[in-house]
Amino acid sequence: MFLTSFRRLKNMGIVGMNQRNFALVSRYNPRHLYPLVDDKLKTKQLAQAAGITVPKLLGTLHYQYDVKELKNMLNAYQQFVIKPVKGSGGKGILVITEQNHNLYYKPSGEAVKLSHIERHVSNILSGLHSLGGKPDSVMIESLIQIDPVFADYSYEGIPDLRVIVFKGYPIMAMLRLATHASDGRANLHQGAVGVGIDIGTGEALHAVQYGIPVYHHPDTHKAFNDLTVPHWNKLLTLAAACYEMTGLGYLGVDIVMDRDQGPMIIELNARPGLSIQVANFSGLAPRVAIVEALDSFDHDVQSRVDFSKKNFAAVRNLIRPRRRTNHIKNASFLILN
Repeated sequence: MFLTSFRRLKNMGIVGMNQRNFALVSRYNPRHLYPLVDDKLKTKQLAQAAGITVPKLLGTLHYQYDVKELKNMLNAYQQFVIKPVKGSGGKGILVITEQNHNLYYKPSGEAVKLSHIERHVSNILSGLHSLGGKPDSVMIESLIQIDPVFADYSYEGIPDLRVIVFKGYPIMAMLRLATHASDGRANLHQGAVGVGIDIGTGEALHAVQYGIPVYHHPDTHKAFNDLTVPHWNKLLTLAAACYEMTGLGYLGVDIVMDRDQGPMIIELNARPGLSIQVANFSGLAPRVAIVEALDSFDHDVQSRVDFSKKNFAAVRNLIRPRRRTNHIKNASFLILN
């Protein structure tokens, strides 16, 4: 049974963790470029220099003794997001949507005290959420205002779009939708919903939660079959341009849609996860092969986007109940091994 499932996944072109690490990350991402994306402050500065919109930086903390300045720093803002500069996988992110009478409210409505936030910041500084557990810094950013298009598709949080860019070509995309289970964060491992998105049109293809197919949002009960990401061409253009910005050949680009400012880059990842394949019911390997087979590289970003939209468009929208999904559950396990 396992062998049959493995063969089916191989035929789907599913890329596993080892293949990603050796055939994609090690081959196309020079190690000296990692700090450009592993350090979110550097990423923000790169994006700003390239004219790409990013969330506003409200403040930074670098040392434990900076924690005593936190209250004064936060007093000026009703809403904000606290992030580790060198965190990964959404770990250590704290979202506050309101403060009132010395209480700070999370998207779920849970109230926390300043002492809770101070402890959270101290943990970030000590390296609790950083790559390798090394001492870290803290970023405080403005809170993204959700685009009304996604109001019924995300619960207590802001959705984001993950685009895999290979050698400057967007090859696969997934929308990550916050749920009550994920505490308002777009983190698949914590219970967010991943929705595969058609590179050609921006339309929803499939959706999964905890690796299992779903057909409507678990909290809002909004069906996914009518979901289309707006400003699709602009989003893909932003993602593709991150190749020139970083020099990384295999890149995960995370984008949010702000109600007032439109698409924003929030994070870049030199080692993007592989669950995007499960959300798309499709493997990365065939798309990587198409780009690798190109005779020459197109330096025009829009031309690369047009190529991707043409070559990686879905044949049809498949977001409807399917009778057999065991191979998708198996994919969720195997790609991590």
